Amino acid sequence: MGKMEMNRRQFVGTALAATAGVLQSNAFGSPSLNPQEKGPQMKLGLYSITFLGVWYRGEALPLEEVVKRAKKYGYDGVEIDGKRPHGNPLDWPKSRCQELRSLAEGEGIQIYGVAANNDFSSPVPEHRECQVAYVRDLIRLTADFGAKTLRVFLGWPGVTKHPQVAKYTIADLIWQTTHLAFSAEETWGWCREGLIECARYAGDAGVTLALQNHHPIIETHHDVLRMVKEVNSPYLKVSLDVPIMPAETRKSPELIRQAALDVGPLQALSHFGGEYDRGPDGKVKGEAYYAPFVRAMREIGYQGYIGYELCHPLPVVKGQTVGVEFAEKNAQLAAEFMRGLITSAWA
Repeated sequence: MGKMEMNRRQFVGTALAATAGVLQSNAFGSPSLNPQEKGPQMKLGLYSITFLGVWYRGEALPLEEVVKRAKKYGYDGVEIDGKRPHGNPLDWPKSRCQELRSLAEGEGIQIYGVAANNDFSSPVPEHRECQVAYVRDLIRLTADFGAKTLRVFLGWPGVTKHPQVAKYTIADLIWQTTHLAFSAEETWGWCREGLIECARYAGDAGVTLALQNHHPIIETHHDVLRMVKEVNSPYLKVSLDVPIMPAETRKSPELIRQAALDVGPLQALSHFGGEYDRGPDGKVKGEAYYAPFVRAMREIGYQGYIGYELCHPLPVVKGQTVGVEFAEKNAQLAAEFMRGLITSAWA
């Protein structure tokens, strides 16, 4: 990633120099809220990939059941994964979207977003064009659900499905091999072209794209901000997620806070993950980095959603990958854990 790394260092250095001495400013020059100001709280969402039947043993739950689980576990809304069997736009004409939206509203649950599993990075033009068409259709789907936000990637290797468990390794190897003959800057340029075109479609539909700080291509939130700046569209914002920040950032509440300040009002979506259990004291335990992240979200005035996702290889018990009951337990405990942090941060 040599050429891109040099550009990233230059970009970060310029941003830091421009904001030197300003404690409560983000990289785009907007002041953060006074920490004592309360305002509406961040909302709690359930990302449907948790019940997509990919990482646990068993079938996916229909989206209607995901909505009901969200209501049961105390979530405010759901984010729909944009692939089968959940949210592939080929399966969702407008009428069906309206039916699910009505069901969700009846449960008091908001469909707040859709998640694209897109890859604008292919060196093959036909592949990139297919991905632009896919995202364009997801923008239509997002609007038909009454949602405002579509999460997007720059690159996404994908997963391979096995009867017992999904894997990242095979898809990762294919992606890496495909990109061996091309520079990082070439790949970056293809991704920028895809986002520029899709941002136009998003604007036409009244939808906001939220670029997640997810590898490959993206390594830190500075890369996300660089791309948002280069695309230069009001319809492209940020999904800053703390679990996928670099390890050294996650260990530092100060660096977590600075990342949030850098993103500031561009923050449009967020996610959290992990596996949860109840401790001897009866409290649900989670990663230490979530508390400073939630406090930072309050500081920048973020009032959108943070959605729970169970999206990684799960435990194997007696030779069998755990079933849907593992996802149900974790979705319930995750809601309790994050709700506690949000309530505490806005107290």
